[in-house]
Amino acid sequence: MKKFIIPVVAISLMATSCVSKKKYVTLENQYINTKGTLQKTTLEKEALEGKFAKIESRVADYNEKINSLKSDNSSLQDANDVKLDMVGKTAVISNKTRERMRETLSKVDPAKLAKAKTLKDSLNLAISYNLKNKFDNSDLTDSDDLNIDIDQTVVMISVSDKLLFNNASYRVKNGAYGLIEKLAAVIKSEPSMDVMIEGHTDSRTINNAVVQDNWDLSVKRATSIVRLLESKYNIEGSRLIAAGRGSTMPLVENTTNDNRAKNRRTRIVILPNLDKFFALLADDQLSE
Repeated sequence: MKKFIIPVVAISLMATSCVSKKKYVTLENQYINTKGTLQKTTLEKEALEGKFAKIESRVADYNEKINSLKSDNSSLQDANDVKLDMVGKTAVISNKTRERMRETLSKVDPAKLAKAKTLKDSLNLAISYNLKNKFDNSDLTDSDDLNIDIDQTVVMISVSDKLLFNNASYRVKNGAYGLIEKLAAVIKSEPSMDVMIEGHTDSRTINNAVVQDNWDLSVKRATSIVRLLESKYNIEGSRLIAAGRGSTMPLVENTTNDNRAKNRRTRIVILPNLDKFFALLADDQLSE
């Protein structure tokens, strides 16, 4: 009986020993697999962290651009508030510009204001009023042989030939510099105005060593004034135009000495430039 028990115990011990080793191998395989999975997960985590960092960077860039666009939009809105546009052939002005124009028009003669039927009419009245004040506040009107006429947005100053030039000459008299200086001061005070200088003669023919005919004399006289305004009084050349009319636009018939004297003149035509006018108005309002 004892002999039988011993082999059974031995077999049981051997069986127990074999199962433990199998479990060990299984557990070892599970450990290896788990370790591999962990390494893979770690790599995936690092890759996701890298992608997330890139996304965060892009989001920061987008936020910066959005804030920049908001700032730009605010600036554009301010600029648009004082902008003059054209829709088709119709002028459209902003509320701020319209308010400024209304302030000016409130000072205009009501009878003239009643005749303004369109936006263009109102603009003409507003600019004309401003220009008239420029000249009323200057002492140009105190000069002899000088006539100032304002027609809508155009200012026309007619200066007698005897105030500016000697007979048949295109050299400006020294005594004319005071008058031209006053004119230059008004022109410089309003940068939105362009200026055309027109020379006019009487109908008598002229031909000498320096002047070919009336056309030549009228152009040379206009050019002399333009050069003086630019070189001595620093008016921008881009604002100046020299034109010669010869004897083609007489004020009166060239039948008497007095009439011919009236026809010999230099006309200064001051032309408001609407683009410059509204650009200056916009700059003025944006600086407020």
